[in-house]
Amino acid sequence: MEQQVFDTAFHATAKDPADAARKVARAQLMMQIEDIIRRNGWTQAEAARRCGVTQPRINLLLKHQFHKFSLDSLVRMAAHLGQRIEIELTDTPEAA
Repeated sequence: MEQQVFDTAFHATAKDPADAARKVARAQLMMQIEDIIRRNGWTQAEAARRCGVTQPRINLLLKHQFHKFSLDSLVRMAAHLGQRIEIELTDTPEAA
């Protein structure tokens, strides 16, 4: 039996490569937003105000509830924090 190797757990559980890519992008954005919140020592209420969302939304983000956030909502939160979003495309091994 051949063993499969995946880049991430998202790639292992996704329906297709596009689904995996969306999940990875959401996770990366969430971790970066969480890092900004923690580096600044903001309370959840302060982070919510700065991100343009409610405190319960920040609580979900800090609990890594990835499935509760769209990519678009995370981009808006990052923009509220004064962040510039840069997207980079790289070839996958299958594309070579």
